[in-house]
Amino acid sequence: MKTNKTIADQAALEATADLYRAAYVKRDSSLVPISKSIRFTENNVEMAFPDASWDTVTAEVGPALTFSDIVTGNVGIFTAVMQNDTPGYLAARLKVVNGLITEIEHMLSTPRFVSGPPTPFGDITKLAHDPEFSQALKPSERVSREEMVALADGYFSTLAQNTGALKTRFGPNCHRIENGKELAPDGADKGFKLGVYRFNERVRDREYFLVDEERGLVMSRAFIDHKGVMDQYTLTDGTTRRSPFREPHTWSVLELFKVKNGALGPIEAVFIGVPYYLRSPWTEEPDPR
Repeated sequence: MKTNKTIADQAALEATADLYRAAYVKRDSSLVPISKSIRFTENNVEMAFPDASWDTVTAEVGPALTFSDIVTGNVGIFTAVMQNDTPGYLAARLKVVNGLITEIEHMLSTPRFVSGPPTPFGDITKLAHDPEFSQALKPSERVSREEMVALADGYFSTLAQNTGALKTRFGPNCHRIENGKELAPDGADKGFKLGVYRFNERVRDREYFLVDEERGLVMSRAFIDHKGVMDQYTLTDGTTRRSPFREPHTWSVLELFKVKNGALGPIEAVFIGVPYYLRSPWTEEPDPR
């Protein structure tokens, strides 16, 4: 009985997300059930709804990846869109209460937001989500919500001041796609073991607001700060590198983790460059400075 209720609730949440996508592309908010008390942000800026890319989107290229959390009522979307001739990767979070959308959070990455330092940005016509994201887990492959969040958090702890020490568990199929581009086809753990990301000063204001237990997914929000003071650094294999960050800089990211058999599977992220130490309007208790 519990399984049937879960499927029905999940189906309703994700049907609302489908309505949202269709209304968004048509630029007609009347086609989707929106609460009168709606909160809307795009790229960490809160504004009246509808605004921002709701006025400029012209097409969804997709494919869309949709997932949901029946405990919190959050539903996530990762897709690709066009604004006239400008391609973009959209990660969105919707909060649904009694069939109405009460919260909308957009992270929309376009070439304008990843211009410097050089950052991956894939061809949106070739976007392919790892099929594992959509696959339900067998009961034997699942872990608790708490452990799922701990594994995702361990990833960010590994990323901060990356020394080569792993603070989470990586599965055999843990690769990473950022803004539609494959970054670690041979395994996301390899760069971490080398200490490639030593220049990341901190990964702060981490929040884990969506846990899809059926599929083993955790959606998160975080900010990756670079102080810009590091010049050269040495990898664990003795190789010397130079940091690409030459001034204070922050990445804002919405990131999706697959957790299977107690380890991280594929990872997908949409992120943009933002002013140093920017914070999200959604973060009620930010990390102390």
